[in-house]
Amino acid sequence: MIIPLLIRDFEAGVGMAIKDLFKTKPKYITVKPSGEFPGKIPSIEKKEIPDGLWVKCDRCSQITYHKDLEKNLKVCPKCSFHFRINAKERLELLVDNGGFQETDANMRTVNILGFPDYENKLKKSQKNTELIEGVITGRALINEIPTSLAIIDFGFIGGSMGSVVGEKLTRAAELAIKEKIPLIIISGGGGGARMHEGIFSLMQMAKTSQVLNKLSDAGCLYISVLTDPTMGGVLASFASLGDVIIAEPDALIGFTGPRVIQQTIRQILPAGFQTSQFQLEHGFVDLIVQRKDLKATLTQLLKFHLKGGKVNGN
Repeated sequence: MIIPLLIRDFEAGVGMAIKDLFKTKPKYITVKPSGEFPGKIPSIEKKEIPDGLWVKCDRCSQITYHKDLEKNLKVCPKCSFHFRINAKERLELLVDNGGFQETDANMRTVNILGFPDYENKLKKSQKNTELIEGVITGRALINEIPTSLAIIDFGFIGGSMGSVVGEKLTRAAELAIKEKIPLIIISGGGGGARMHEGIFSLMQMAKTSQVLNKLSDAGCLYISVLTDPTMGGVLASFASLGDVIIAEPDALIGFTGPRVIQQTIRQILPAGFQTSQFQLEHGFVDLIVQRKDLKATLTQLLKFHLKGGKVNGN
């Protein structure tokens, strides 16, 4: 009995040894922490890169250090794509140092229709933009030339035109009429008329158009600058009525977005449809001006329309 048992155990042991030879090796090697190996150099801790240090271009995907992008007026150094900028940045870009006097700064919107969550949207936009409403208006000096200036900020509910925006624009035009100075409006109203105010918003289209008619009768120059995006009721009223219409490169300009139009008419739209270049080719825009050249271009146009075409004898 003992011998068979020994033979059985021996065969089992040999079988296990042979089986071990064909075992698959593990795919991964477990490395012990560095603390278990005296004298081993500890691994360097990987530091997280803070958000906002680098900006990716929406067109060419170029990665640019955000401070370099700001120095370049938020224009991509590789492909010249114009990023959106806010109203305060445009003030710094266009107006002489200390040459801006804001008007109607404390005019506030009232939720007259009781539209749900409208107050929260206003508060959120006020916090994000540090503006009370979606447009800044005032007297401005552009290379010592006095103007009435209005700048719409897209960051405030999409640059949409509510009753306060329409009223401030109307007063800016009335200021130009009263003081016999040019009016410049820089639009970035992708939101069009503000639906939260219903008919009170829609009537601003007629109101701003009518005051611009009075401005024309008074012989005052009106320059409209279209930035990305200028759409809907903003374009269908004051933004399209300039004596001279300037646009930034690649700005989306139209009444309804291209996606909605294409789905409605069931046709493929032309390449670059509704861009500022497309609008220039079709006669809707007079000039396309790079951001860095905008102040110089406005100055030149303003000088052309001054009495005698001179500023301070120059």
